[in-house]
Amino acid sequence: MYSGVTEDEEFRQRFPWFVDHWGGHPGFSCVIARDGDEVAGFAYGAPGTEGREWWRKHLDEAPERARTFHLSELMVREPWRKTGTAELLHRTLVGTREDDLAVLLVDVTHPKVQALYESWGYRKVGEDQPFPDSPVFAVMMAELPLP
Repeated sequence: MYSGVTEDEEFRQRFPWFVDHWGGHPGFSCVIARDGDEVAGFAYGAPGTEGREWWRKHLDEAPERARTFHLSELMVREPWRKTGTAELLHRTLVGTREDDLAVLLVDVTHPKVQALYESWGYRKVGEDQPFPDSPVFAVMMAELPLP
């Protein structure tokens, strides 16, 4: 998940807090991909709170329709990478949303991941470092429904 961040860094150690934080939001959604008895990957997120769209600071003019789904995590285990599992998880999670936009963060040191999201309809609108000890992230946004 936060590739490039060592196991002992405080930011990565807070991962369980992020799961609890997002899981407590109304509208929290999670999808899990299985291959038999094996978990291949998962994706989860939740709608943002109206009026607290943190991504607006990255746009000169925010869209009028702004109900936003925040994709918090998308993870695929090694044996299922490059099989289409990530896109299937993403489309299953985001494709059924009634929100106007989807936003997510991608570590800027992972341009291939950013390019993957761009191929799914996202565009980079800025960069952000949400915590002093977190990586710098590309702020990515897509209009829903996705193409």
